[in-house]
Amino acid sequence: MNTANVCFTYLRIARFFARGDSLGYMWRGVYSTGMRLGLIGYPLAHSVSPAMHRAALQAAGLEGIYRLLETPPDELESRVMEVRRGYRGVNVTVPHKVAVLPYLDEVSPEVQAIGAVNTIVNEEGRLVGHNTDAPGFTRALEAAGVTARGLRAVVLGAGGAARAVVYALVQAGARVRVANRTFARAKALAEVFGAEAVPFEGPEFVRAVREADLLVNATSVGLNDPGASPIPEGVWPREAVVDIVYNPLETRLLREARAAGLVAVDGLGMLVWQGALAFELWTGRQAPVAAMHAAARAALGEDA
Repeated sequence: MNTANVCFTYLRIARFFARGDSLGYMWRGVYSTGMRLGLIGYPLAHSVSPAMHRAALQAAGLEGIYRLLETPPDELESRVMEVRRGYRGVNVTVPHKVAVLPYLDEVSPEVQAIGAVNTIVNEEGRLVGHNTDAPGFTRALEAAGVTARGLRAVVLGAGGAARAVVYALVQAGARVRVANRTFARAKALAEVFGAEAVPFEGPEFVRAVREADLLVNATSVGLNDPGASPIPEGVWPREAVVDIVYNPLETRLLREARAAGLVAVDGLGMLVWQGALAFELWTGRQAPVAAMHAAARAALGEDA
């Protein structure tokens, strides 16, 4: 190698380290002491994922970094190419969970069933899509002492989150009813997974909730208005209520469920467990769930 080439090579290495966001990771390169991870979505300003995954890396004794990769829709393809070149894996959030599918080389059975990706693993240049939302929901239930098998459940909503929840519950052996403001959407979702659709109001809805063991709010009610509740006052299932909203952690629905003597499960558990399962896919290590949970609570301004 001549002097000019040597100088050029060292200049590239210097610039590489000066960027400060890679921890020296080069995909298929000579230098690779750190693992590059990240989150693709838009917007991402309030995400707690970096705090959660950085805590996981530190607790596991792994060198690496987790970056927010804010990606407008028209930049998704180029962002996926960047991931293919230099990341071990990424999480995917709105609005890209479905849009990213054409850019992947392979998807898991969960993705095939749910139709959405929330985790990508880079296997030597092959991008494999996974969905850890569904098993993350099941793990969060189990951590709260709720076993889904044999339960009668009502799921509120028919969006991507509701789809993952319904899939998880059906796979776990629960009998599921789906309620949505637009009944046609509830019916379409229910038919995919062998569930039942019910109206989101009136006597039939009230009866469905009261007959259920478990109620899951997979709508955004409570997210933008903490004083709002998706169900009529005094209408409760028999055992437990889950609200997948995690900011705020204490929604009106959960506060009133606790007051009624029910098990109340906030959305932080599902967030942490889907992240923990993604971490295990990327690293092959058992996730430090307690450290991730504490970091997520701290990022939300809650006591750990």
